[in-house]
Amino acid sequence: MGMNGAAGSENRATENRATEEFAEHRSLLFTVAYELLGDVGDAEDVVQDTWLKWVKVDHATIENPRAYLARIASRRALERLRSVRRAREDYVGSWLPEPLWPGPDPSETVLERDGIAVGMLVVLETLSPLERTAFVLHDVFGFSHAEIAETLQRSTAAVRQTVHRARGHVQARRPRFPVEDATADAAARQFLSAAADGDVTALLQVMAPDVVLHTDGGGRVPAALHPIRGADKIARLITHVWSGYEGLTAIWTTQGGVPTAALVEGDTARAVVAIECDPAGRVVALYANLNPDKIRHVGPGHGGDAR
Repeated sequence: MGMNGAAGSENRATENRATEEFAEHRSLLFTVAYELLGDVGDAEDVVQDTWLKWVKVDHATIENPRAYLARIASRRALERLRSVRRAREDYVGSWLPEPLWPGPDPSETVLERDGIAVGMLVVLETLSPLERTAFVLHDVFGFSHAEIAETLQRSTAAVRQTVHRARGHVQARRPRFPVEDATADAAARQFLSAAADGDVTALLQVMAPDVVLHTDGGGRVPAALHPIRGADKIARLITHVWSGYEGLTAIWTTQGGVPTAALVEGDTARAVVAIECDPAGRVVALYANLNPDKIRHVGPGHGGDAR
């Protein structure tokens, strides 16, 4: 083989290795981007931008592909986060993240059971873009302060302080109470069954007195502009709204360890509801995404458990 042939083979081997390394870490890149942005389309755009930058670097000089790729994706997501944050200030009503949903091909879907739940993503919206990025990279994905400092182009000491401040903010607004999977699943299904039956008494039994309902219609469909608090108020609202639909089917999945149901009428998803409960099996928070633009990828044939 001549010099040119040897060089060509070496280049192809490098390109193949770079492609394999990107494929190996693609799920991580998508999840980082999604948990920073809360939008599936934006996260996919970040992954694509990361690939376009990745193919142009000298891969022989990259010692840690995972960290390098995550750095590219995080920087692009941070740029996007700063942009969309301004747009979300004018959002009609409460903003909820676009739900992740399993697709027909499980290999193309990222659903982290131990990832960030919808409620946590809502809390993260109250952080600055820099705080959110530092917190997610450190506390969720385990990157070191030094690695994050390189990503954010800040000093390690500044990143450590930023993570500490963000963690305190999050813990103050979202105390952690571990819940058994079976307890959470039973409470969620009991809640939805009572709602479908229009049984206010049964709803009151499964909800905590100070339960909170967040709804996101995005100005596209009717929804409360602010969170609704209190079991009695929520029970009566839910039974009233549900009575306006016929033949709703619940399709179940899990996002961030939280039971999540798509309420489908025919071929159309009307809502995606994440149902959080406490260790005693009482529903404490409901996140109902009603915005058609955010749930267009949900429905029959898109995965989930219709049982």
